[in-house]
Amino acid sequence: MAREVFVDTSGLYALADRKDLAHEAASKLITKFYNTKTSLVLTDYVLDETLTLASVRSGPQAALKVLDLTETSRFFRMLFIDSERFNAAKFYFRKHADQGYSFTDCTSFVLMKELRLQAALTTDSHFHKAGFEALLQTP
Repeated sequence: MAREVFVDTSGLYALADRKDLAHEAASKLITKFYNTKTSLVLTDYVLDETLTLASVRSGPQAALKVLDLTETSRFFRMLFIDSERFNAAKFYFRKHADQGYSFTDCTSFVLMKELRLQAALTTDSHFHKAGFEALLQTP
């Protein structure tokens, strides 16, 4: 069975932007994932957040690059936050309101628990705080 790693906004953005401080580390991990046939799981919420970030930081062409990357690569598996996951994320968000998690973080944590994923391509320390492995160090 192929291994899967969750991709968070900071990890996806780092892959697309060569100027990002985590770009080199993210690129090395992607090569490792390719060689070990590890697929990358992301959600519509993460993609939305990343496209917005890319557009604000680097313009619409950068956002389109991210969109193209996720649509054309066979290594990305897009999952959607349906009503059941959304309700679970609301519960998680309320339960952990004191932790500073974004709602998108909560949707990611719910999905990762559902799929039993332990690792995320992210620099976001909230993943570690929530009990997951954050594969990119915060620069």
